[in-house]
Amino acid sequence: MTATTAHLPWNTSGGGDSPRVSGPDPLQPQRSRAEALRERLCPPMPGSPLAGWLATLSVTVLAGLLRFWNVTQPRGVYFDEVYYTKDAWGLLTAGYEIDSKSCSGPAYVVHPPFGKWLMAASEGLFGYTNCGGVPHGDPELGWRFSSALFGTLAVLVLARAARRMFRSTLLGCFAGLLLAMDGLEFVQSRIGILDIFLMTGVVVALACLLLDRDDGRARLADRLIAAATPRSGPAPPVAGGLPGANGAQTDADGAHSASAVETTATAAEATAAEATAAAAAEHQDRLRELYGPRLGLRRWRLACGVALGLSMGVKWSALYTIIGFAALAIAWDIGARRTGGARRPVLGALRRDLPAWAATFVVVPIATFLATWTGWFVTDGGYYRHFYGNGFGAAVHGWWKYQMAVLQFHEGLDQGHDFASHPMSWLVMARPVAYFYSSPAYGTPGCHDPAGCSREVLALGNPAVWWVGTAGLLGMLAWWAARRDWRAALVLVGFGSAFLPWLLFPKRTMFFFYALPCLPFLVLGITALAGLALGPRSASDARRLTGALMVGVYTIVVVLLFAYFYPILAAQVIPYSSWRARMWFPGWI
Repeated sequence: MTATTAHLPWNTSGGGDSPRVSGPDPLQPQRSRAEALRERLCPPMPGSPLAGWLATLSVTVLAGLLRFWNVTQPRGVYFDEVYYTKDAWGLLTAGYEIDSKSCSGPAYVVHPPFGKWLMAASEGLFGYTNCGGVPHGDPELGWRFSSALFGTLAVLVLARAARRMFRSTLLGCFAGLLLAMDGLEFVQSRIGILDIFLMTGVVVALACLLLDRDDGRARLADRLIAAATPRSGPAPPVAGGLPGANGAQTDADGAHSASAVETTATAAEATAAEATAAAAAEHQDRLRELYGPRLGLRRWRLACGVALGLSMGVKWSALYTIIGFAALAIAWDIGARRTGGARRPVLGALRRDLPAWAATFVVVPIATFLATWTGWFVTDGGYYRHFYGNGFGAAVHGWWKYQMAVLQFHEGLDQGHDFASHPMSWLVMARPVAYFYSSPAYGTPGCHDPAGCSREVLALGNPAVWWVGTAGLLGMLAWWAARRDWRAALVLVGFGSAFLPWLLFPKRTMFFFYALPCLPFLVLGITALAGLALGPRSASDARRLTGALMVGVYTIVVVLLFAYFYPILAAQVIPYSSWRARMWFPGWI
């Protein structure tokens, strides 16, 4: 029995090797083992697909209502909207960013254009303010609609991804609710800057990677089962068979006729062809035994590469997530082939999966990233567009010079800022960023306190999500060390690829909202811990009840904290004393 078919009863090398059994279905043991193999490689999704969609969509609707409600408040531009709204207007009107000071000529910008193209699309639909400051339509809705839409989309995609990851609709909705109730994700969904597009791109790429994992393992199971199914070959021709009724001789002296000679030659050729085919089949069986089967085109993996390329088209920092996801993908390929019985799973993944893997995580993201610069290439006014002259080669040279200038800017960005913070402080939210603050006086609209009021948009995460999620990373590390669970690895690698690279640049000016792409992985880590608390379906009623109470209480705390901090997330006018009560630490002021 080969390693490839170790889960199945018979060898793959031909129909003659399978036993003939009368009575009960001889394929029943094979079917049972095939089902077991499929169960190990790709467990079925839980419950009704319709119920799963309705549940996750209900969480998404809640998130959307929160994000779109009064999204145009505060009026005007605030924080970095002052830059990105003008860049988006330039893309909308000229195809490249326009210098907002002179309202003509190219602007030097330090982030790729895809996120600003998304803002330009909603500005085209709802309104914008042109370079001269003249509003058209509803400008605030124009430059914030895309943010709210993508922030809502992230909730849906993460809920669906968590459902697939944990094989639980309940846990999927739990993950979506945590993301919907996080203050930082909420604030970033209501401001016209880039980070929400980056985070959503990472979440979409994650969902595609999980779909590819299931799809690839299902294909692997199908091919292994198909290869192990007994095959019945045609009866071999009778070599040298003689023509004539009952095999009688055709002439008196017993000589063969020309027809008999031709028949013999044909039979010999057929036998040789069968021998060649059998040798080729045996060789393929040997390769399959060593490395596992080929899996063909991985459409969801390609979609993952596109999503990662688009994410990098928002901000360069997505490059590290590409590296992390690429490592996860090849590790999962090795693990799947090992589970499938390949004798050399590492070499199998390298031989069978590496070329497509390289295309997905190198070629496709690069091509997609370049495609986000289409406006710069097809127009004539972009920064450095004609620095080296005309022609395609000159354009590419100018584009590369532009990228080097951007790299130099980011490497030298070390200016002080009141709200700058070190990455290690992000995990405890030591220094959230105040995007907007005003002090409405008593008697002005909304202010009824003689002591005065406050109105703020503070980019502050939900403490119950960020603090518990940070502690949960230790739980994920312990879970992976003890069980080598792939879900724990995903949380750790995803978080690490979004967070750890910032530690390499300790002198750079950085802000807490840079940590937004870390948030989905903190949420998934909490969700994994919730699943462990609830226990398996086979656990005792007491265990399940205790776990459900713990998870329920935690969920209530998350929702209540979001409601408590909502006024300082959504620019509501509140008494100064109420604002001050929400400033739990000096660094939050």
